[in-house]
Amino acid sequence: MAQANIGLIGLGTMGAALALNIAEKGFPIAVWNRTTEVTRKFHATAGDLADSVIPTERLADFVAAITPPRAIILMVPAGPAVDAQLEALTPLLDAEDLVIDAGNADFHDTNRRSDAGLPFHFLGMGVSGGEEGARHGPAIMGGGDAADWDRVSHVMDAISAKADDGEACAARMGDAGAGHFVKMVHNGIEYADMQMIAEVYGLMRDGMGMDAGAISDVFAGWNEGVLSSYLIEISAKVTAAADKHTGKPMPDVILDRAGQKGTGRWTAIEAQHLSAPIPVIEAAVMARNVSARLDERKAGQDRFGAAPQPCDMDPSALEQALIVGKIMCYAQGFTMISGASERFGWTLDLPEIAKVWRAGCIIRSSMLNDMADALAENPDRNLILAPFFADLIEQGVPALRQVVSQGIAAGHALPALASGLMWFDMMRTARGTANMLQAQRDFFGAHGFERLDDVQDTHGPWGSNA
Repeated sequence: MAQANIGLIGLGTMGAALALNIAEKGFPIAVWNRTTEVTRKFHATAGDLADSVIPTERLADFVAAITPPRAIILMVPAGPAVDAQLEALTPLLDAEDLVIDAGNADFHDTNRRSDAGLPFHFLGMGVSGGEEGARHGPAIMGGGDAADWDRVSHVMDAISAKADDGEACAARMGDAGAGHFVKMVHNGIEYADMQMIAEVYGLMRDGMGMDAGAISDVFAGWNEGVLSSYLIEISAKVTAAADKHTGKPMPDVILDRAGQKGTGRWTAIEAQHLSAPIPVIEAAVMARNVSARLDERKAGQDRFGAAPQPCDMDPSALEQALIVGKIMCYAQGFTMISGASERFGWTLDLPEIAKVWRAGCIIRSSMLNDMADALAENPDRNLILAPFFADLIEQGVPALRQVVSQGIAAGHALPALASGLMWFDMMRTARGTANMLQAQRDFFGAHGFERLDDVQDTHGPWGSNA
């Protein structure tokens, strides 16, 4: 007999946390995992919430435990596993049932599945916040038909994070893969934000000779100001932590080889298709890829010597540099989303996206309230031109320029901060150097060019055009 309001498949770290969140908010939930023992263990450790969780050992029993029309959340690995699960569910579901892919799916896959004529309703849904967010309140970005989102929006509102004004950080972004696209860009911004924090950490550690405790104090201080955010908060905590095995500061025992699940890389790839300049995000992806080449980096140090040299800076200059860099990576991300909205016909609501990101997700930041206001005022204006952010940039760019120039001169790798500065300098230059590129293209390929005057000649006096 059906007892559950909703079902969830996939009891990994995120799936288990999300299931408990749903149960805790008053929605009885049926759960199923491919490995039966995982389901049994999950139910046995659900504590006071066990009565609101219906464990099932067969997929048919799982479907039967949910009240029709059913809503089922998939929390399985992106890619073929999702397709396989949809295929397994097909003979068991009715036409009015709804399946929600809440994993880290490639939005192209979500578009494909939405267009595939599945014999049931389908939503794609980005979920951000890690295990803690999934358990106590993530940011949720839905994609699919509005009517399908409305069927489950009360559940998503209940389980999502809440901004300071009490508003739920859950919303439908648009059709088909829109939710997963916005989540992808979120992760790209996350890569960039983390990389810039790592770069200023490196300047403090290697350039200024600060120990982990002193660096933690700096991060903690920054978290009381404009940079107040989840990533700055946890940066203060990780630099303050001690290794239980050696007593050393935790960062000092961690190998500097960064992992990635691919969403930042997807952002960089898709930006090229959209002709969207996101150099800070691209630099962050590159930095993670370089970090993985540990043996080559060691060989490079053996041949050329250790790069970082002492570089005395004022922590307040680092703070200003990081403020400007953060604005720039968000501005690039929102511009990319705007481009996708036009390309795919999604009508993505930029202020709404900023609001959804205000709590629960990894890039949550006090700046997002001001970003939401600026985008609501003029969604077509680049964020760096909004008065509030233009003032912060004007105030902080001299520090960013100082940090980048002094750091690079001392051999410190600052790819994200430097990329942000170069992008800014291009964005504030009305006449750049692309005229030379156009002349070269016309010379070797007769591609033509636009002129500054009214002369009706689009080729130069070279080669066959002389």
